[in-house]
Amino acid sequence: MKTLNLLPVHRLSRALTCTVISCGLALSASLVPLATLGQDRDGQRVVNVIEEPRHRPVHVDGDLYLLDVQLNPGDESMPHTHDAAILLTYISSSDGPVEGRVSSNTDYASEQFTHKISNNGTHQTRIIALVNFGPPTSHLTMDRPAGVAMEPQLENSWFRSYRLELAPGEATTLRTHRNPTAVVQVSPGLAHVSRVDGITEELDSAGDWAWRDSDSPFLVRNIGTEPVAVVINEGRR
Repeated sequence: MKTLNLLPVHRLSRALTCTVISCGLALSASLVPLATLGQDRDGQRVVNVIEEPRHRPVHVDGDLYLLDVQLNPGDESMPHTHDAAILLTYISSSDGPVEGRVSSNTDYASEQFTHKISNNGTHQTRIIALVNFGPPTSHLTMDRPAGVAMEPQLENSWFRSYRLELAPGEATTLRTHRNPTAVVQVSPGLAHVSRVDGITEELDSAGDWAWRDSDSPFLVRNIGTEPVAVVINEGRR
């Protein structure tokens, strides 16, 4: 079981207007006056995104927070404030599996946003989210990983993301990411994330993940009998 010691982050927030339906999530908020964390909004306390119970932090590395977001059918989150860039890896929506669609919102780093999310469907919504409270990097490509020939599927000043689909028995070459990295399995199957010292972490279901420190070489191998897909997300520094 992966565990962590979490120190809460407290920041001011501004509540904005939003009504969005995106990837099975009903993201809804109404126009409200200036709010700060800890104040009630419509009778509910406003918290930072990393303190909202359904946005569960599962790993912390300095300014990087990995969140396992789970929202069951019929459930709704507390009002929560985004005040940092975020990278979202969608495991499932309220309609079912989505197998790792990736998107990011970097506007939160400069314009705080408060909302609630609700699940009006029949399946659990699950997202593995990487939040980067650090400053943006100054150069887009200078810290790309060694041993990786493919282009990233997403790259900005806070994050970089690669998607890999491995056949049974297939493995990547040894790769060294210069930033802390989350390896997220996004399909059924069985995969190993192996370090050069022989220590291996097993991923056995969609939404399972392994954390790799910066400049720590590793490879990913499909040890199952069916194809497996993983997303490798960097939190850039």
